[in-house]
Amino acid sequence: MFNQLGVIGCGLMGGSFALALKKAGLVKRVVGYSKSPSTTETAKRLGVIDIAAESALLAVAGSDIVLVAVPVAATEATFRAVKHLVDPKVLMMDVGSTKCDVVDAAQRVLGKQIGSFVPCHPIAGKEQSGVQAADATLYQGRQVILTPLPQTDAALIQKATDVWSALGCQVLKMTPQNHDAAFAAVSHLPHLLAYAYFSTIANQSAGRDFLSLAGPGFRDFTRIAASDPAIWRDILLANKQEVLAQSQRFRDMLARFEQLLQQDNAQALEALLQQASEGRSQWQMGQLSGNRPR
Repeated sequence: MFNQLGVIGCGLMGGSFALALKKAGLVKRVVGYSKSPSTTETAKRLGVIDIAAESALLAVAGSDIVLVAVPVAATEATFRAVKHLVDPKVLMMDVGSTKCDVVDAAQRVLGKQIGSFVPCHPIAGKEQSGVQAADATLYQGRQVILTPLPQTDAALIQKATDVWSALGCQVLKMTPQNHDAAFAAVSHLPHLLAYAYFSTIANQSAGRDFLSLAGPGFRDFTRIAASDPAIWRDILLANKQEVLAQSQRFRDMLARFEQLLQQDNAQALEALLQQASEGRSQWQMGQLSGNRPR
């Protein structure tokens, strides 16, 4: 049981974490801060937080657990704003979708307090953003990746593991570098492709007519293109080298498909489609592989 959770960024992720801790009976009081006062007012009205803080520093004051749930581009500024009140016994986590940049920011800013910081990435979310979409069950059954630093207090790593596990999460650990490489492939590039593909259709002269005929397949393929553009701008830029590397691999595979189409090579085309179909049929979300990067 924590006496006080300090949430910096009372949006979907931060708000859902607060509601989840409340639902699990793991926290007595939640203090929240967001850049927009209307967000904290809404969070308080919805029961997501109990007290609205006037600054990020005041959200940390008196808290024994802190969640930084701001866009990744704002992480370093947030660390600078709160570092003076980060106690060595306080568990401080983030929920950023990229980790190398977050870890670099922590190393530049936190100094001796860096032992309190456990970088985290819960693999959860919605297309909707904002505190209105906060959901106490958002993290249930999801994976959470921890990428602790060498200086991170081992007791706080265990405490972070226990907190996420209590919320129904499967907790994994890996290096920040392996995390960013993996999620460029399975999350960041898919978002980029969804945005690009939808734009390709919508910007054609007959795009409106095409969209009127789209069915469930198009809906499912482009679903994530409705995600918050500002958040994904920051993620894509923060992890651009890994995303560009994965994009090139995708281009190479697409070129193989295009070449077989141009050649009318039905047999080879079907074999390539079959390989992908079988792989997708065998895949299960959250299933661990034997060679998972550490």
